Amino acid sequence: MRRRLGILDLYLLRAAVRGFSGALAVIASVILLIQFEELSRSVGVRADAAVSEILWLTVLRSPSLILLLSPFVFLFGGIAAFVSLNRSSELTAMRAAGVSAWRFIAPSAALAFFLGLLVVMALNPLAAQLSARFEVERAQLMQTYLADAPKEVWLRQGDDKGLIVIHAKSRDLTDDVVRLRAVSLFVYQKDAEGRLQFRRRIEAAEAVLRAGFWNLRDVREAAAGQSAVRSDSLSIRSTLTSQAALDRFSSPEAVTFWSLPAAIRQTELAGFSTKPFSLRLHQLLATPVLFAAMAILAAAASLRLSRQGGLALTVGAGAAAGFLIFFFNQMTAALASADIVPPLVGGWAPPLVALLSGLAVLCYTEDG
Repeated sequence: MRRRLGILDLYLLRAAVRGFSGALAVIASVILLIQFEELSRSVGVRADAAVSEILWLTVLRSPSLILLLSPFVFLFGGIAAFVSLNRSSELTAMRAAGVSAWRFIAPSAALAFFLGLLVVMALNPLAAQLSARFEVERAQLMQTYLADAPKEVWLRQGDDKGLIVIHAKSRDLTDDVVRLRAVSLFVYQKDAEGRLQFRRRIEAAEAVLRAGFWNLRDVREAAAGQSAVRSDSLSIRSTLTSQAALDRFSSPEAVTFWSLPAAIRQTELAGFSTKPFSLRLHQLLATPVLFAAMAILAAAASLRLSRQGGLALTVGAGAAAGFLIFFFNQMTAALASADIVPPLVGGWAPPLVALLSGLAVLCYTEDG
């Protein structure tokens, strides 16, 4: 009996892999085409970029969009797999053999959960790095078109001893170097009661972020109540890394899963709101649950035997429910970003609602 169930598990897993792969191929193709057209219009025409450059930007940008829409891979792929089994009467044979619906849904849900872990731990860091690279290369292509656009920068860095507010008139960002021009640094120090007290102001023609410090050039420094002092160069200790500083110019989606805890700590020390990064972290942690919930919802919508009629209606209802959950996910994310609900709720509510909805439909279908 164990051997028979093992063979059944493998067969159902192969069916789920075929369904998920087909849905992924379709969704990825549509995203690549749409993104290429959008970049051709927004970047290619304005920056006079070559087709090869637009294709490269498309390759850099598309993985993050594919991951954004990846819940639909498990929804549509699961529906395709179970509808195929249903129409070939294989589900009927399984039920006649006494196999519970819970039994043949488990492999696809477990596979979706495992792939969710893979996406969070491996594919998300890769997609985030490509997204950050996309932002840098798009900015380089658009430099001529946006030459007169303002590029002012505000940064904060801090620790338990004080805070430094950094303002620059322009910036130059590369993969591992942050270079600011026309820089003003406002240095604050905490007193015995933890209140910030202004200590000095530093102005420099240029500031380059190195490992553990800012390297300032053509410096003028003035402490509170004292005259200014000029120097050719000055080094200021920094709690920011190059990657952390680059993250400040990027959206939370461009920060890797493994870098999010450090980004939250750095942002909190600098006095900025950590809610966007916290929300992103909770969304990623909930991704395996969301994928499994979509797989369960897809299976629950495809269990009605085709000979009984109404299969297309239930499949359409399942797809509609998937779209509603996706939009609910976007809505709760917007509410969390606006500080209306906590990031924990914004990240975990949609997956749990999807999971409970799928389980409820499955219980009604299987157990009456």
